[in-house]
Amino acid sequence: MQDLSRRSAGFTDSVIRRMTRISMKYDAVNLSQGFPDFDPPALITRRLAEIADSGPHQYSITWGAQNFREALAEKLSRFMGRYIEPESEIVVTCGSTEAMMAAMLTVANPGDKVIVFSPFYENYGADAILSGAEPVYVALKPPDFCFDPGDLETAFKMRPKALILCNPSNPTGKVFTREELEVIAFLAEKYDSYIITDEVYEHIVYAPHKHIYISSIPGMADRTLSCSSLSKTYSITGWRLGYITAPACIIETARKVHDFLTVGAAAPLQEAAVSMLRIGDEYYERLLAEYTERRDIFVKGLDDLKIPHTDPEGAYYIMLDISEYGYESDLVFCEDMARLVGVGAVPGSSFFREPVNHLIRIHFAKKKDTLIEALNRLEGMRKKMTRNNTAE
Repeated sequence: MQDLSRRSAGFTDSVIRRMTRISMKYDAVNLSQGFPDFDPPALITRRLAEIADSGPHQYSITWGAQNFREALAEKLSRFMGRYIEPESEIVVTCGSTEAMMAAMLTVANPGDKVIVFSPFYENYGADAILSGAEPVYVALKPPDFCFDPGDLETAFKMRPKALILCNPSNPTGKVFTREELEVIAFLAEKYDSYIITDEVYEHIVYAPHKHIYISSIPGMADRTLSCSSLSKTYSITGWRLGYITAPACIIETARKVHDFLTVGAAAPLQEAAVSMLRIGDEYYERLLAEYTERRDIFVKGLDDLKIPHTDPEGAYYIMLDISEYGYESDLVFCEDMARLVGVGAVPGSSFFREPVNHLIRIHFAKKKDTLIEALNRLEGMRKKMTRNNTAE
């Protein structure tokens, strides 16, 4: 038989989702895949229960139900500081995963170069490959995960079609400063490149850091495709409601791509989510306060256990340094950690272009009781993992 498509040869299955399956196998506390173990707001679940009887149950408008786009545009206009036109500047997608893929296919032609910061969320490399683009990696250097402006301009000199910006960053929790965003904006204008943003953690940014939309930097609104979703903000990762907002001339193409990728996002879920999109700012303040408390509990616990780690500025991810255990493979370490310690994590090598094998990613989007249980299990990690590693 003929060979299958060569596109998929350049990447594996999702390591993140694989580690969820391994966590389930060993009944480990799953701190690998970034979804909560607590319920969404009652407002949205009650509305969904009503819709189960009343509908809608059929297709909505391909690029998003009218009332959903209007509510989303109101919310985006408030937080982004400029008017977003619901009729022409939004396309609703099946999660931010589709939003990023649709944005890439909207912008890039086969053979175009696309800048990707490393470490990066694992989908970005696959998105580039599936769209026929060539990723150009620029290192974010620990411990602060800042980029070297000279390195970034070297990448821009290759005349990339776009740069992918995850802000706040998955997996590092980095929040890009205004000065960093201005450097990116300057180079994007100088070399005539688009910016594709992943801003799903926009409302989870810890003081004194602040989230700044790069589209708000002068000159950038016309060349930015802002991608996000409702998943992390409203704890509905399984609903798969995402979106792209960009100038009308870009959205016109993005809507065509989206139409033939998925037709449209789920109509009942869009209807239910309208109520949350119109909620007041106090919800986002409470969301941040709750995640700040979770972060503080977990970071203090790691400090008490003397486990070296990064300090997240945003999102809900922490990178642990596992150098002391002597493992050559961080994937093997994570498999052993799930089996022996009972905590699921993601090997850092799945996020880095560079040969990094001493970091693993965990997250704290869990109930406080779950986090305390995870910390209790991590207390025995040195004894269990060191003994296992010595036996090898």
